[in-house]
Amino acid sequence: MRTARAGVVRLVLDTNTVVSGYLWNGPPSDLIAIAMKNILTVDLFSSDPLHTELRNVITRQKFSKQLALKGWTAERLLAEYADRVRTVVPPSIPRTVLDDPDDDVVLATALACRAHLIVSGDEHLVKLGSFRHMRIVSSAEAVSLLRDGRSFGG
Repeated sequence: MRTARAGVVRLVLDTNTVVSGYLWNGPPSDLIAIAMKNILTVDLFSSDPLHTELRNVITRQKFSKQLALKGWTAERLLAEYADRVRTVVPPSIPRTVLDDPDDDVVLATALACRAHLIVSGDEHLVKLGSFRHMRIVSSAEAVSLLRDGRSFGG
């Protein structure tokens, strides 16, 4: 496992953000581009449970046409993403997202890497607003904060 770099904004992307970012244009793809092309100093973090969730989602038949249109296979996308993120082991946390407990792994992953931002389009997460002083924001808000040069501290 690679360690976090000093002075770098640490992000955890929910699976819906990753899928949207790779398959469609818009704020999620802008965010992926910022992170992947080192436009700004950003590190993405994930965990084995989030990798598994991404695999389960991206291999659904409903995404096969969009994958092909973007020139991706599910396996290639999964390998590319896994190669670009830093994988952490999420700790056990008390049940937090009462309406969708499966979302707790996103929060636990963020806790493991001390994320500055948790980025999601999931209403259950976004409506929390924050988790242990980590902001939960939409892709559009994350892109805006990063492009504005917002300081996120240590």
